[in-house]
Amino acid sequence: MKSICVYCGSASGKGEVYLAAARKLAKELCSRGLDLVYGGASIGLMAETANTVMANGGSATGVMPRNLFRREVPHEALTQMIYVDSMHERKSKMADLSDGFIAMPGGLGTVEELFEIVTWAQLAIHRKPCGILNVDGYYDHLIQFLDRATEQEFIRPVHRSMIIIEEDPARLLDRFEVYTPPDKQKWVDLDN
Repeated sequence: MKSICVYCGSASGKGEVYLAAARKLAKELCSRGLDLVYGGASIGLMAETANTVMANGGSATGVMPRNLFRREVPHEALTQMIYVDSMHERKSKMADLSDGFIAMPGGLGTVEELFEIVTWAQLAIHRKPCGILNVDGYYDHLIQFLDRATEQEFIRPVHRSMIIIEEDPARLLDRFEVYTPPDKQKWVDLDN
């Protein structure tokens, strides 16, 4: 692995716990020589992650649609900023640049990005690890939903197992390093 895409909020969240988690993840990426790919904003958890990566000698690449400039202020001091024309192009470019995907706390966009990239893994569009950094129980209810959907046979167990969940970034990245995707036949056999 060379680079990790981090999906997270353009807000900082309530309290210091989320900012501290962003810094911890960023330092862990740097300690492993992993580059950051993210949405390119200069606000919220997105900025905290990128700033900490760069402060620790790492590389941070932002990908931002031109039409988001007013809502997600572009970071002017990144290693690299890539401007694209749409959200679809943004997500595709981030996926191409990344060897794994982590969702930190965030809002609707963060969850949407997570579910899209996991769906792409389910459909064998990529074979890269996808994970949730469950900071301070933030994603507990989402994890319960995933487990319930699996129990009720709307998500196949093989696909549920593709979402790696940890509370500590080091453990999450350790699991990324040894991740083996399900057998390709299981991925594409969606009818059975």
